[in-house]
Amino acid sequence: MAREVEKVVIIGSGCAGYTAALYSARANLKPLVLTGAMPGGLLTTTSIVENYPGFPEGVDGTDLMIRMQQQAERFGARVEFGSAVESVDFSSHPFRLTVDGAEVRALTVIIATGAGHRHLDLESEAALEKKGVTYCATCDGALPMFRNQPLVVVGGGDSACEEATYLTRFASRVYLVHRRGQLRASQIMAQRVLDSDKIEPVWDSVVTEVLDVAQDKVTAVRLKNLKTQGDRTIDCAGLFVAIGHVPNTQLFKGQIAMDEAGYVARREGAQTSVPGVFVAGDCSDHVYRQAITAAGMGCQAAIEAERFLGQQNL
Repeated sequence: MAREVEKVVIIGSGCAGYTAALYSARANLKPLVLTGAMPGGLLTTTSIVENYPGFPEGVDGTDLMIRMQQQAERFGARVEFGSAVESVDFSSHPFRLTVDGAEVRALTVIIATGAGHRHLDLESEAALEKKGVTYCATCDGALPMFRNQPLVVVGGGDSACEEATYLTRFASRVYLVHRRGQLRASQIMAQRVLDSDKIEPVWDSVVTEVLDVAQDKVTAVRLKNLKTQGDRTIDCAGLFVAIGHVPNTQLFKGQIAMDEAGYVARREGAQTSVPGVFVAGDCSDHVYRQAITAAGMGCQAAIEAERFLGQQNL
């Protein structure tokens, strides 16, 4: 028996997805949320979130996402955990999605699939994630474990420079490890790093190991100089990897407009190039990438989806 046509299908379940679900549910649209492989999104990989309004003592990232989910469900949102969208067809209306082998039809779709951090692809990096290895200085830099300690940032672009500069507020020293001999960041960001007496660039180098898995915490990083092939160890309490993000948008290639980096192109508000398909969160935002901005975009997308349905008398 075929499923009924859904009014709103939300692909993704981070701050953007759950906020979109909350607003859609309160509009009595009974949204369907397809969580994908990572319910709650990237925020579930962060231990304590201290910059989300309303939590003066901070909140565990996973706990925050569970609260958002429960709030959306309270008003009628339906959450399908682990449901993977295998393909989409936005060429006709209602839209067609293949979800775990079954077809789901939708009058509107909100894309909130987020983005993933680029990793160094080291076993020790994976083993120490959330134990001193992190991918967001503004999320984790002020944690007690990092205060007045030497920290290492990997990267050479604007994001890495921003992370390093931000961490100077808390760290005793910041080492900026870059695989080239000069930064590829914008001139103003690069100069800010080079002028700082708390940031020490480490040129032509890559991280080969994060220490110490045996102690279950970051104590140092091992580097290799790409020019001399020499090794070096830097003692530190944390490793901040800032080598870019990968938007989770491969599913939509050829279906909607994207920029050359793969981020969904936003038009007015939360609209995409396909009427009735909206976007929210990090899959279309390569500038801010914060929980609060993602939530705001989720609100926009839900309101616009509701208006679209009203204008089409759907």
